[in-house]
Amino acid sequence: MERSPIRDIEIKYILKNALIDDIYSREIYMKGIDHSYYYEGYNIFNADMHPKS
Repeated sequence: MERSPIRDIEIKYILKNALIDDIYSREIYMKGIDHSYYYEGYNIFNADMHPKS
């Protein structure tokens, strides 16, 4: 097995700075779902059930 040239410390630092404290926010949860669907190519879907225009 070959060792990765990328240091895991750098990745951990970037991820730690991207984390949020508000893990129970419905709005943030729904935004995550919306972005997931958008990434998969579903532009019309909206988790709040309001169609995007």
